[in-house]
Amino acid sequence: MKKLFLLGLFTIGFIGLSSAQEIADNAIGLRLGDSDGFGTEISYQHALGGNNRLEADLGWRSGNEYDGFKLAGLYQWIWNIEGGFNWYAGAGGGLGSYSYDNYYNDNSDYDETFVFVAGDVGLEYSFDFPLLLSLDFRPELGFGDNNDDLDFDIALGVRYQF
Repeated sequence: MKKLFLLGLFTIGFIGLSSAQEIADNAIGLRLGDSDGFGTEISYQHALGGNNRLEADLGWRSGNEYDGFKLAGLYQWIWNIEGGFNWYAGAGGGLGSYSYDNYYNDNSDYDETFVFVAGDVGLEYSFDFPLLLSLDFRPELGFGDNNDDLDFDIALGVRYQF
């Protein structure tokens, strides 16, 4: 059993090394998405070497009855499809805060702070000049008094690589 486990681990490691490609050391830009209202996030990516990176996003959310912010951090694995096309997957989490304007229930406004866990799957294209475009899908599971549901965030990312 130990030999089978080690063989599997070696195979996964070999596949990971053989599909590694160069990704930018840093990228910064905007992530424009939608989850419970229009949202814009300032997005920063930092390569950890090989085909791994960290992504940090600070976003503002707004809707008819609420405003808020959200800070997300994700660890991502990147795989090359062909040329400048990559796909990636990751996991992470974050925290946020919403301020609700409740006009329909005796004007009882309230604030909420919450934490969440998130996954991330997406496609990206790295141009020959320092531009990175991406489209990703991020399911988020929130933990809070009123934010204890599953949200699906789909976003377009535009980032400058350096």
